[in-house]
Amino acid sequence: MKSILAPDPNPLKPQYKLPPGACDAHCHVFGPAAKFPYAPNRSYTPPDAGKEKLAALHKFLGFSRAVLVQASCHGTDNSAMLDAIATSNDTIRGVAMVGGDVSDAELERLHANGVRGTRFNFVAHLGGAPDLKVVESVAARVATLGWHLQLHLDAEDILTYRGFLNRLRVPFIIDHMGRVQAQHGLDQQPFKLLLDLMRNPLAWIKVSGPERISAQGEPYHDAIPFARTLIEAAPERILWGTDFPHPNVKEMPNDGALVDLFPLMCADEALRRQILIDNPTKLYWS
Repeated sequence: MKSILAPDPNPLKPQYKLPPGACDAHCHVFGPAAKFPYAPNRSYTPPDAGKEKLAALHKFLGFSRAVLVQASCHGTDNSAMLDAIATSNDTIRGVAMVGGDVSDAELERLHANGVRGTRFNFVAHLGGAPDLKVVESVAARVATLGWHLQLHLDAEDILTYRGFLNRLRVPFIIDHMGRVQAQHGLDQQPFKLLLDLMRNPLAWIKVSGPERISAQGEPYHDAIPFARTLIEAAPERILWGTDFPHPNVKEMPNDGALVDLFPLMCADEALRRQILIDNPTKLYWS
């Protein structure tokens, strides 16, 4: 299995001052492996990036809150994430990974410990699509907890899964702008599919991961028009996050520079506050 890049150890101090209550709505903790071993069947091995490193970064950048998303390298063992939530004084919420055989008692335990959603990977490099019957079964069960689904799904595959997406009766989030490729422009079919999906009042999207869609590389300005268009389409269902520590990227971004990219994606300060504060509050703290 491959090893992946470590995050940039020298984040820039952002020029954009994040408002009090700002939430990094997509980030991860990795290990440390000595305490929280990685899954034996993982597709990659990350450098350790535990809760202390994440907390130090958030303090430096100016975030007040965070949403931890369970990464595939830890599989369905959510222990590292739960440990970070437990010591956060209610400033962190989580999105877990669970299997179809998860018990009701385990779902209730996860909820009591700050989890508010469950994630499924559809992308090829993380193993491809899950069993849709399992996803739909889990979705029906977590609906009673008020959870959402988080879908790591390429926009180009929306057509394949349109029926599945239309059947969902819980909120669902598409990660990283659907991983569209900026080089193909705003008129590309995958982005049109993503915009059409946003007509669904249950669909949310994270305008994160500009380094994943950019063709130009740093400072990823070719990703800005995609984020702006998505924000304009459904500002009340937009989230933003750093994606620290950036698993499986080809080029490691600087987290301070990513914070400064956000106001270029969203020019209106009231709308920035909605995305950074109000939207995550509604989905994770209500």
